[in-house]
Amino acid sequence: MTRRISRTDNLIHQFDTVLRTLTPRAAQPSRPSPANAHPEGPLDAEQRRDVAGLMRINHTGEVCAQALYQGQGLTATLAETRARMETAAAEEIDHLAWCDQRLQDLDGRTSYLNPMFYAASFGLGAIAGAVGDRVSLGFVAATEEQVGRHLETHVRKLPVDDKRSRAVLEQMRIDEAQHERWAMESGGSRFPLPVKWGMRLVSKVMTKSVYRV
Repeated sequence: MTRRISRTDNLIHQFDTVLRTLTPRAAQPSRPSPANAHPEGPLDAEQRRDVAGLMRINHTGEVCAQALYQGQGLTATLAETRARMETAAAEEIDHLAWCDQRLQDLDGRTSYLNPMFYAASFGLGAIAGAVGDRVSLGFVAATEEQVGRHLETHVRKLPVDDKRSRAVLEQMRIDEAQHERWAMESGGSRFPLPVKWGMRLVSKVMTKSVYRV
């Protein structure tokens, strides 16, 4: 007999997810970091600061992804959609943990703005899920498409010798592309260009602020 999860249990689970997402070093990956396959490269102080800034942006992006998936999973209509959101969120935990570990390696830190971005992303995800599964899945696809562009740009900006960060971002690109594909294959609506432009503008605000704060 399958036990139904009560609203209280669900709230406890949501709160636990928030804590694990926002607390440094709390996220536990299910896969080892791709960085482990490479030695630390010879980076000078300026390069380390720059890479830490890029990884901080990617870490906050994963915080936003967790919040989006949690919000969407909470309000999605179809059980299958909710299940796919939970699976994607679990895979994004790997990314969150990998970026966190890389920041530690670089003597960096996560962004002070993460709680604000988490709250905003959770709200957007919940709204998208409440509007309908097609919109919710379309939002996932549009978001992952945008994340893929950011990752591609960051890979190009990395120092040649930083193979550890490069390995992390390359694997993240592969995973995000898979999330985008399943969202569209599952019936997601393709967002019009003006909406995507608006999302890019918000993303630019996030990247500019998180790089240093």
